[in-house]
Amino acid sequence: MNQPEKIGVVGCGLMGAGIADVCARAGLDVRVAVQSPAAGARGLERVTRSLGQGVRKGAITMEQRDAALARVSFTTDLHQLADREFVIEAVPEDEALKLHVFGELDKIIEDPQAVLASNTSSIPIIRMARATSRPERVIGVHFFSPVPLLPLVELVASLLTAERTRERAAAFVSGVLGKEVIESQDRAGFLINTLLIPYLLSAMRLVESGFADAEMVDKGMTLGCGHPVGPLRLADLIGLDTVTSIASALYQELKQPQLAPPPILLRMVEGGLLGRKTGRGFHAYT
Repeated sequence: MNQPEKIGVVGCGLMGAGIADVCARAGLDVRVAVQSPAAGARGLERVTRSLGQGVRKGAITMEQRDAALARVSFTTDLHQLADREFVIEAVPEDEALKLHVFGELDKIIEDPQAVLASNTSSIPIIRMARATSRPERVIGVHFFSPVPLLPLVELVASLLTAERTRERAAAFVSGVLGKEVIESQDRAGFLINTLLIPYLLSAMRLVESGFADAEMVDKGMTLGCGHPVGPLRLADLIGLDTVTSIASALYQELKQPQLAPPPILLRMVEGGLLGRKTGRGFHAYT
C-alpha cells in the first residue's frame, strides 16, 4: 500500500499546528491552509514553537527541526491543496464550518483516491462524508493534544467509509506517524470523549454548587487518584468552548442529563473565559 507523501492540513490552531508538526517530522510535504496571512503567521509561530519543544525534550535535533520546518508551507487559498493525497481538517469544532470545508475539499482535491480526514472530537463523521461526493473516502482521524506528545489517535470510520480508506488511514497514522490507533464507532464523542466529558462536567458541577473550589477538585484528583492533571485544568487546556461543543453534541445525540453543559460552563464561554488560551478559565494563567 503506497503511503501518502503530500499532506494537507486545514486550520492551524493548537491541533492543526501539532498535526503539521508530526507530519513534517515524519518527512512529509505539509501544506497548511489558513484563513488569512495573519493566521498563517500565527500558525507558523505555533509550529515553530512545537518543534522547538521537541528539541528541548531531546526528541529531535536542531537540524531535524530545521528540516521539518522547511517541509511546512502555508496558503490562504484552499485550492493550493489540490494535489494533496491525505488532507486533515482541523478547523474549530463548528459543524457548519466543517461541512463547508469538506464540501470545498471535495471540489478541489484532484486525486480520487485521496483520503479526506477530520480531526473532529465530537461530530459524527457520516455528516461530513455526506457533504462530499466521495463519502467512502472520508474518515475521522482524531488526534489528542499536545499532538507531538500524546501517542493515541482515534480512527472513526462511518457507515459509508470504504474498508480501503480505513486501512490506508490506519497504516498512515501508525506506520508513518508512529501513533497508536484505537478504532471507535461513529457516534458523537466517539470513545474517549464519551468517557472524559462526563468526568469534566461533574468536576464543574462540584464548583458550581459550592461544594469545592477548582484548586481543591484538581488537587484531589492529582494527589489522591494519581492523575497527571486535574479535570478543571484539563478542561482549561482543551478550551472551555471546545468542551461545551463536545458536551452539547453528546447531549444532543444521547439525551443523558449528565452530558448537558452546566450553566457555569455556558456563562464562562459567553464571557470569553475559555481557559488557558485566553488566560483565564477555572484557573488563571500568565
